[in-house]
Amino acid sequence: MDGIAYAGSGPRTAVVVGAGVVGLSAAWFLQERGLEVTVLDRQDVAAGASWGNAGWLSPGLAIPLNEPAVLRYGLRALLDRQAPLHVPATADPGLWRFLLRFAAHCTWRGWAAAAHAGLPLNAECLEAFDVLASGGVDAATVEAPIIAGFESAQHASGLLGELRRMTEIGQDVDYVGLSGDQARDLRPQLSERVGAGVRLAGQRYVDPGRFVAALAESVRARGGDIRTGFDVVDVRPHRVASTVRSRSGTSVSANVVVLATGAWSGTLMRRFGVRVPVRAGRGYSFSVPTDEPVPGPVYLPDVRVACTPYRDGLRVAGTMEFRRPDAPLDPGRLEAIIASARPYLRGVRWNERTDEWVGPRPVTPDGRPLIGALRAPGIYLAGGHGMWGLTQGPITGRLLAEQITTGKRPEALRDCDPLR
Repeated sequence: MDGIAYAGSGPRTAVVVGAGVVGLSAAWFLQERGLEVTVLDRQDVAAGASWGNAGWLSPGLAIPLNEPAVLRYGLRALLDRQAPLHVPATADPGLWRFLLRFAAHCTWRGWAAAAHAGLPLNAECLEAFDVLASGGVDAATVEAPIIAGFESAQHASGLLGELRRMTEIGQDVDYVGLSGDQARDLRPQLSERVGAGVRLAGQRYVDPGRFVAALAESVRARGGDIRTGFDVVDVRPHRVASTVRSRSGTSVSANVVVLATGAWSGTLMRRFGVRVPVRAGRGYSFSVPTDEPVPGPVYLPDVRVACTPYRDGLRVAGTMEFRRPDAPLDPGRLEAIIASARPYLRGVRWNERTDEWVGPRPVTPDGRPLIGALRAPGIYLAGGHGMWGLTQGPITGRLLAEQITTGKRPEALRDCDPLR
């Protein structure tokens, strides 16, 4: 890469490690600020958590996981292999240390800290998608309310309470409770099992794989170099540049390096002073045809399942499974999703499912992402968004590019300091 040396005028070149939505967004916004960018990925574009997620752009539902009720639910789920939260029996001491730290943050004080950290990201996240679209990223986002379905009004009170708490801390959320019939009028796929609902307006959805591919194509069209099959094993900082080295011995140097490797961030980030662990909270999804077109997203909070219109049918996503990022897909988790969602939905041809997928979402124990400068000059981290990496990916890239090029951390990133 040319233009390694610089003095006083800011960085000219950047290497971004990770070709998911967060890494490619950082690359795109760094290009917007005039940097020459190379993106490296050990596999391919959108090979991690970016391809098969539900595709929701849902700031209204970017609610921290670490509330006290989740701790109680998690303890019960440990004994149930069909539960949406799954922790396989393992001797991995790192996982159990992580879960203990997560449990320590399952307090209202911890929840409020995570919620406040997410507020500025949620406030600007949809605008960041609009900036990408106006800048040539050819993948439309679709505005549609999310309709949540519940067995009863009593069950719906849990989500209504979460949304109320989010509005109380300053999140802009437009929501209203529904009867079961009102929910079915808006989403005909909901069955008679649904006795109550919640309508959450101002949200969007997207085909995530198509979006990330379009983002990568835009980075290339603007002069960026995307190299796949580049398994980064080392980053060495120097005075005005850093060198990234692959397992095969190939190296690339640039003024700045952004680590955006999601659930695989652990080894590299610890080398540069990060003490907040990141674990893979794996999500599963598949696609199914439907008898009728699906008007918009459907959420089933009782069973933690998200459904999204996808091409000619429905993408169904669920589960939080704490296993190593590269572990093989567990068919039992897919069956558990189907068994839990089937009673709430009709007109879904479950036996014709395709696109079975598992992807590792990077989860932190305190519910806050890791975005900002590390101890070595010119090395930055962007990750740890948990389930909200797609929603918050572009705004993360935009804010981090601002920090890198100005040398000043945006106030919006203050609570996301990776060195906290």
